Amino acid sequence: MKALVFLLVLANMLFYAFSEGYFGQPENPDGGRLEKQVQPDRMRIVSRGEQPIVPAKASEAVQPAEPVLPKESKPEPVSKIEAVTQICLAWANLSSVEADRLSEIFASQFTDFKLVRRQAGGEANGWWVYISALPGKAEVEKKASELRQFGVTDYFVIPDGPNRFAISLGVFTSEKRGQERLAEVKEKGVRSARLAPRPGKDGTVSLQAIGPAEPKATLLEAVGKVLPKMVLEPCK
Repeated sequence: MKALVFLLVLANMLFYAFSEGYFGQPENPDGGRLEKQVQPDRMRIVSRGEQPIVPAKASEAVQPAEPVLPKESKPEPVSKIEAVTQICLAWANLSSVEADRLSEIFASQFTDFKLVRRQAGGEANGWWVYISALPGKAEVEKKASELRQFGVTDYFVIPDGPNRFAISLGVFTSEKRGQERLAEVKEKGVRSARLAPRPGKDGTVSLQAIGPAEPKATLLEAVGKVLPKMVLEPCK
């Protein structure tokens, strides 16, 4: 019995000596302590009554916000206002045929110009519906044939004077009646017919054009080819 008690006491003493390291120490005696050491960077001293902060899980950790880049700013278009220089061109002492040819140049090539037509010298002899003078007799005969095909038979070819080879479709004392006649022949298909004051004896026409200055040289060249004797007059 005494031997059993002795053995128990000896076993306890051996276990105590082993646990206290009397039988040898590991190469790094602080290794075990580091595993048990509390991480100081996670420690936070709180005041009395303050709730401790529970660390969030890795999946719930707040992601760093992406930097907000400023939107690329585009320069606002600058409105550019360019002043357009206007010019005034005038021609005087024109026959009605010359005035018509000049008007056709503006209507076909220089539409930015505004034309003002005035009767000058001599009193107007009413209004007339007509087709502008044609280059020659052959062209007049061809046009007359077309008029007959359209059903227009009451016309008159002017044989001489400033309106030579123009075709008159009627002379009227009032503009209203002339407009009615013009609408009538156009409805039949005569697209080249015009209405204008009919110059009296020695009567002439003045024409004034107002528009941009840029095409002036080209305009005068075009006019010179059709009406080489035309002379510019000062605008009034």
